[in-house]
Amino acid sequence: MPNTYSQIYIQIVFAVKGRECFIKESFRGELQKYMAGIVANQKQKLYAVYCMPDHTHLLLSLRPSILIADLVRDIKANCTSFIKEKKWVNSLFSWQEGYGAFSYHKLQAKDVVNYILNQPEHHKKTSFKEEYLKFLSEFEIEYEEKYLFEFYG
Repeated sequence: MPNTYSQIYIQIVFAVKGRECFIKESFRGELQKYMAGIVANQKQKLYAVYCMPDHTHLLLSLRPSILIADLVRDIKANCTSFIKEKKWVNSLFSWQEGYGAFSYHKLQAKDVVNYILNQPEHHKKTSFKEEYLKFLSEFEIEYEEKYLFEFYG
């Protein structure tokens, strides 16, 4: 009997609403494990995740049976509830609307994993805004400035 076979590598990037630095080092690891669990429960494979204080990167392989938008919605909604349940953030926590999704070839996956896992070093030289605009440029994605993440000073 025929089956469906695929190999789709996607880097997903999304930000904390208002670009607030709510994700603290004290709980970053536990939050990343929780995200990994969400991805696994959706029967997707996670290769890397790193939560910066104000944004998150994930690299995963995506099965064709799920929409990226549905997976991102589930990650954001469940993580928001988890953060609130754990009382890690005193004010109202939420993620900004929208996300970036960038596709890669299998041969690029190792480099993307290294890039994601080295986010703190990368952001010593490059702001999140510079990073995100570079992704949009390199992937030749047309955009309107007013619909990008909220970028501050």
